[in-house]
Amino acid sequence: MTKLRTGDKAVSFALRGIDDKQHSLDDYSGKHVVIIFSCNHCPYVQAWEDRMIKIQTDYAPKNVQLVAINSNDGIKFPDDNFSKMQERAKAKRFNFPYLHDENQKVASAYGAERTPEVFLFDSNHVLQYHGTIDDNYDNPNRVKENYLRDALDATLAGRKVSLAETKPIGCTIKWK
Repeated sequence: MTKLRTGDKAVSFALRGIDDKQHSLDDYSGKHVVIIFSCNHCPYVQAWEDRMIKIQTDYAPKNVQLVAINSNDGIKFPDDNFSKMQERAKAKRFNFPYLHDENQKVASAYGAERTPEVFLFDSNHVLQYHGTIDDNYDNPNRVKENYLRDALDATLAGRKVSLAETKPIGCTIKWK
């Protein structure tokens, strides 16, 4: 599996969202896009979900779109099937698209291995940051390094991201 590297272009996708509509990378043309490979059952994802919602709230006015993609096998892991995705998004009031990568081709094309795993693309959809959201999944009040927010701020200001790669921390993607 090839993993996208900083400077690589985003891989196009067209995936069904929890709103039953098709979503594609082209829908976010001209926007900075944060793609987060996610799921329902992973405790790391659950710990970061509120921060994902807050990041979307804070950065939407700055031309940023967060997109969560669930690539887990929903048969072996029924908590991650499409109807459970819809339930989770409604219960948590997701303010970003939550897409289903049922055939796992998008996760494979990006080289994603974990949930959550972040890929930040600038408005030309060139990868600027890859890794984790911040340095403390367990306790938002003890975060010292806001990796994704720092990368977003640098990218939006037209600066090079000082820390363009961190190690994604989370559950492994559940492959078929």
